[in-house]
Amino acid sequence: MKKVLNLINHKGNTVTIIDSSKTVYDALEIMVQKNIGALVVYNSDNFVGVITERDYAQKVIVKGKHSHNTLVSEIMEPSPATVKFEDSIERCMELMADKHIRYLPVLADNHVVGLVSMGDVVRYIIEDQKDTINHLQNFISGGM
Repeated sequence: MKKVLNLINHKGNTVTIIDSSKTVYDALEIMVQKNIGALVVYNSDNFVGVITERDYAQKVIVKGKHSHNTLVSEIMEPSPATVKFEDSIERCMELMADKHIRYLPVLADNHVVGLVSMGDVVRYIIEDQKDTINHLQNFISGGM
C-alpha cells in the first residue's frame, strides 16, 4: 500500500504559506502568481488552517464581501483534516471524499511539510497503475 511519503517524494514538498492577518486579496495574488489553488495558513509559527479558491468563492464573492478588506483568518478553513507521511493514499482519498475537500496538509511535528491535492492523488494512482501494468506485461512476456 502506497503512503503519503511516496507521493510527497514523487511530487515534492513545496508548501506556500500565508499569515492569517493578510487580506484575501494578498492570498489570491499569491495563488495566481504560483498557479495554485490553496495556501497553508500560519499565525506566527503555528499552523492554523488552509485557504482555497473555493473559500474565496463561497465566503467572499457570494456574500458580497471585498477581498481587499477581508482577512484570511475570516474565511480560511480552521483546523482542517490533515495526514502524515505514514498514512496511505487510500486514506487521503477517503478524507477528501468524506469531507468534500481538495487539499490535505501533511503534518510532521505539528508543522506542514507538504500539501496533497486531489489532482496529486489521482496522478499518483494513475502512474502507479501504469507501473503495475508494465510489470505484469513484462512478467507475462517473460521479460522481467
